[in-house]
Amino acid sequence: MSFRPLGDRVVVKRVEEEAKTKGGIIIPDTAKEKPQEGEVVSVGPGARNDKGDIVALEVKAGDRVLFGKWGGTEVKIDGEDLLILKESDILGIVNR
Repeated sequence: MSFRPLGDRVVVKRVEEEAKTKGGIIIPDTAKEKPQEGEVVSVGPGARNDKGDIVALEVKAGDRVLFGKWGGTEVKIDGEDLLILKESDILGIVNR
């Protein structure tokens, strides 16, 4: 299945965090929090401004982004857990 978000929505795949602390302690799945970092999979065309023109999004597919802990809508597409966010829910782009 192919999925293309509309408007200023962005599809993000969460990036799993390391299962071990710096000290070597392994964290069980039940104690882990959901990651707040992800990779942009797909973006919509953009939001419309007051004049009706489409304003392109700042993020693009492949960007690593940080987002709020409770933001977005979780969906499962082709067996893959994804998150659909509005661009305004994205806190920033991670440069590594």
